[in-house]
Amino acid sequence: MTNTYAIVLAAGQGTRMKSDLYKVLHPVCGKPMVEHVVDHILGIGADKIVTIVGHGAEMVEETLGAKSDYALQAEQLGTAHAVQQAEDRLGELEGITLVVCGDTPLIKSETMKALIAHHSDTKAKATILTAHADDPTGYGRIIRDEDGNVLRNVEHKDASPQEREVTEINTGTYCFDNRALFDALKKVKNENAQGEYYLPDVIGILKAEQALISAYVTDDFSETIGINDRVILSEAEKVMRQRIAETHMRNGVTIIDPASTYISADAKIGRDAVLQPGTMIEGQTIIGEKCIIGPNSHIANSEIGNHTTIHSSVVRDSLIGSGTTVGPFAHIRPDSKLSDNVKIGNFVEVKKSRLGEGSKVSHLSYIGDAEVGTHVNIGCGTITVNYDGKNKHTTTIEDDVFVGCNSNLVAPVKIGKGAYVAAGSTITKDVPESSLAIGRARQENKEGYATKLNLN
Repeated sequence: MTNTYAIVLAAGQGTRMKSDLYKVLHPVCGKPMVEHVVDHILGIGADKIVTIVGHGAEMVEETLGAKSDYALQAEQLGTAHAVQQAEDRLGELEGITLVVCGDTPLIKSETMKALIAHHSDTKAKATILTAHADDPTGYGRIIRDEDGNVLRNVEHKDASPQEREVTEINTGTYCFDNRALFDALKKVKNENAQGEYYLPDVIGILKAEQALISAYVTDDFSETIGINDRVILSEAEKVMRQRIAETHMRNGVTIIDPASTYISADAKIGRDAVLQPGTMIEGQTIIGEKCIIGPNSHIANSEIGNHTTIHSSVVRDSLIGSGTTVGPFAHIRPDSKLSDNVKIGNFVEVKKSRLGEGSKVSHLSYIGDAEVGTHVNIGCGTITVNYDGKNKHTTTIEDDVFVGCNSNLVAPVKIGKGAYVAAGSTITKDVPESSLAIGRARQENKEGYATKLNLN
């Protein structure tokens, strides 16, 4: 099999984005657009990827990590100049090189594979990925002869009126014979108004040398969208959201209203799960089978077991077991772990805590920095008082404990196995196993007091 390489053009700042964040790092469905591109290239099994970086080089490299090698384009002198920066890493190699822009996150691995296969089958020196545009204004046109062979690529500004009627456009993605590419790059001139070296000029150079130039037409124009401003960013987001939703639905997930449902590109969802309107699933979230999520729930970077319901609640950076219910209106904050068959009710906040199997916090409670055992019942209005103004402390509640309503557990404190805490108590000392702890003021009735103050 022919060796396959890829060059990702990611050096531009993207001034039209009007942002402090470099263009290729703007997220589409929760992942930087350049990472989408690189992940799709990894999906074709490329032997080496070189990402050309310039503006924001350190941030791009930090984002992609070991997924790619890097070459610096210190001065932005055009796309051909950018590709030339990879010569030290690729110039002497035999094989096929894919060149793709880092701002085209919608291009699929399948399309890249088909482009490379077409390039190999035709034995071309260069192959252009093309598409038919309803409005080709501004795009380079692909001019073919009567037999369908590519004659040339004509930029819109240089096209004749007849050529402007052509709807097949150059998408800016190419396949090259690697050695032919780097040989031709040395011949590219910058004799243009911008004084830049343009990659499409390589096509003309190879054509003049009688090399075969081919084109592969993708039937989905939306794949070729290059993101240059916030308007196009929103269009790409819409396309990818629909693509992600369709993939999950075809894999057995019910999405009641895809238009109002957000799912990140890296989320995984089990069969027969149901996503209700207003649901947001972000980051590296994993949702098990037969879950019900929503309406209006927000889950980020969390793992949810099977048969679990998250109703109108927020879950972030946490683990939730199977058969568990959360909400409505609950907040599961980072580094929490809810075991199987746990119940978290309305207006409950859990932060950096562990709850054992079958435990319940049914309503209006705060559980922070706590270790809670199995089959614990925590009554309404209970608070683990974890902060002394300087440090956080842990509350430990062992198995089978019953905590009455409106209790304050002042950490550090331990409630022993099978113990009871009376409603309205403030607990400041450890409670032994199987004990009843009462920490409240003795009630005293002042008979006739209201009459004396003329309150009645």
